[in-house]
Amino acid sequence: MSQLTCFKAYDIRGKLGTELNEDIAYKVGRAYGQIYQPKTVVIGCDIRLSSEALKQATIQGLNDAGVNVLDLGMTGTEEVYFGAFHLDVQGGIEVTASHNPMDYNGMKLVRENARPISADTGLKDIQALAELGTFEDVSKKGTIQPYNILPEFIAHLMTYIDPAKIRPLKLVMNAGNGAAGHVVDAIETKFKQLSIPVEFIKIHNDADGTFPNGIPNPILVENRDSTRNAVLEHGADMGIAWDGDFDRCFLFDEKGQFIEGYYIVGLLAQAFLLKQSGEKIVHDPRLVWNTLDIVHQYQGQTVQSKSGHAFIKDVMREHNAVYGGEMSAHHYFRDFAYCDSGMIPWLLAIAVLSETQKNLSALVEGMIAKFPCSGEINFKVADTQKTIQKIFDHFADQKPIIDQTDGVSLDFGTWRVNVRASNTEPLLRLNIESTASKNPQPMQFYIEELTQLIQG
Repeated sequence: MSQLTCFKAYDIRGKLGTELNEDIAYKVGRAYGQIYQPKTVVIGCDIRLSSEALKQATIQGLNDAGVNVLDLGMTGTEEVYFGAFHLDVQGGIEVTASHNPMDYNGMKLVRENARPISADTGLKDIQALAELGTFEDVSKKGTIQPYNILPEFIAHLMTYIDPAKIRPLKLVMNAGNGAAGHVVDAIETKFKQLSIPVEFIKIHNDADGTFPNGIPNPILVENRDSTRNAVLEHGADMGIAWDGDFDRCFLFDEKGQFIEGYYIVGLLAQAFLLKQSGEKIVHDPRLVWNTLDIVHQYQGQTVQSKSGHAFIKDVMREHNAVYGGEMSAHHYFRDFAYCDSGMIPWLLAIAVLSETQKNLSALVEGMIAKFPCSGEINFKVADTQKTIQKIFDHFADQKPIIDQTDGVSLDFGTWRVNVRASNTEPLLRLNIESTASKNPQPMQFYIEELTQLIQG
């Protein structure tokens, strides 16, 4: 029995050929079908050159396990999530490596109602069966049927805005040659039908698995220029860029400035609370003060959750939260079966721009000035737990308020730090925030102090 190394904490990801190939994809489909015994599942894939073949192998495995498949074709992850809760099916699989390098691919798996399958909710069972290969014969093979989910998906997206209230706007849309382009086109068509006065400036919109403009991952500073330049060149009100499977979107203001995902959480919380005060908003523990401030200001309630989509979704379900946001640009919505979406955030943002009659920089500059943050800084360290303990010990005599929801958060009243081991990579992740009005030290002071401590 050979061990499959492509199984990670939240999904399946691996190097093509060695860690993930069509034989492994077949076994994943077969194991998924045998363990969950769904009648029907939806499946889609991103635009990577290897994705279609991996999808077909997964479908074969599902069919051989007696499962019927609705093939959604080329999709982003959230179209599979949508199909999994919107249609009469019992699960879904998206073949995608999102923003991983060219020679990688992977899969994201969900059960009925798009509930996540991760390491502690079934992914290890699928791995164990795929490794063993002890598959049961079924009396009746499953069927495969193509299905176009796009019209229903677009209709759902339009429920997040009031078309009559959207003011004239010019938007730069950068699909990064990933899977987002076909949805951008469909929304543009729908806006025209509804006479919504929004002009779309589309760049890198064509799906192209060779990624002629680089792997779409706007969280990397070097990948932001094309969106920023287009915003400035066209005098746009906002820029939007997506990763490969468009489950994350990144916003740029009218000055071409990239807005940290942390402040977008505050913006989207505001969008929901403008509609309905008193709602619950879930956030992760890495950076919190701005979110707490905004939610309090707009009469909402905050709930803290450990980082990571499986945790956020569970906490949202438990508290019936309308929205959950992570500073990593993952945004989750109750009306979207608690799943993350890269399309809903920018629609809500244009609703706030319209409602407040402000531009995006005006909406977030106050937040940034009040609660500056470092952005996430990653360190490669030999032992993450030992390094976290070292930070803990170093500051012990200052008696910070300690929170261990996720890694360690130390709150000193005027500044706060969260340090945690990555769930997906061998890295230590550091986030610092401060209250500008009460703080004598600039952010750089804390960044340098902690960098020396971690690397020393």
